[in-house]
Amino acid sequence: MVERYIVGTSGAYHSGVRTDVEYGPLARYAVDLAGVNGRAPKFGYLATASGDQKARLAERAEAARLQGWQFNPLTVFMMPNVEDPREYLLDQDVIWVDGGSVVNLLALWRAHGLDDIMREAWEKGIVLAGVSAGSMCWHIGGATDSFGPELRKVSNGLALLPYGNGVHYGVNPLRRIQIGEMVSEGVFERAYSSEDGIGLVYRGTELVEVISDRDDVYGWNTFLDGDEVVEERMVPRRLPD
Repeated sequence: MVERYIVGTSGAYHSGVRTDVEYGPLARYAVDLAGVNGRAPKFGYLATASGDQKARLAERAEAARLQGWQFNPLTVFMMPNVEDPREYLLDQDVIWVDGGSVVNLLALWRAHGLDDIMREAWEKGIVLAGVSAGSMCWHIGGATDSFGPELRKVSNGLALLPYGNGVHYGVNPLRRIQIGEMVSEGVFERAYSSEDGIGLVYRGTELVEVISDRDDVYGWNTFLDGDEVVEERMVPRRLPD
């Protein structure tokens, strides 16, 4: 039976020693889940949510080189950079989705048929992972600043995971409020959220572990108990640096 993993994170990048950015323990954990031995892991990277900026692509490529990963970006601006995005993505070990606008990401993925390809990749056993928008996209939805500084609710995620997802939890208190409202309104029955430095690890559709790359940060489980919205703190397993 194929194991299907999704890792949704907030704040997965660290400042580099010789580079501006390095992939931190949360990203490395996602790659390790692919179980690649004897060759460089194929690291499919999408920066759709930030508009496929060339500077970001170059920065992330250098960070992947430092890890010994084969960096394979898929871009959609101004057109897809490969002839067959499906064949390209299904050849990866890990698909990592960077942050930005989750609303724009979902619209563009659907326009290019990437939403269906992502489900196929997941069912094949390719590890799906990402940060911020690259976490929320796998869920039903959550609170986003894609429309402007005032957060708004979004509920048209890929829904591979049947939950809501709060990212950068605690940075803006309105995220917590809106996640609670969405649970109360029945948009989703439960939401799992990550403070910066937290990773949520799913096997199939079950949350199996909460991990962190720093101390004193937590995951959160929000659900309805009768008429009351309950928020439970989840203590993570600290990953080594």
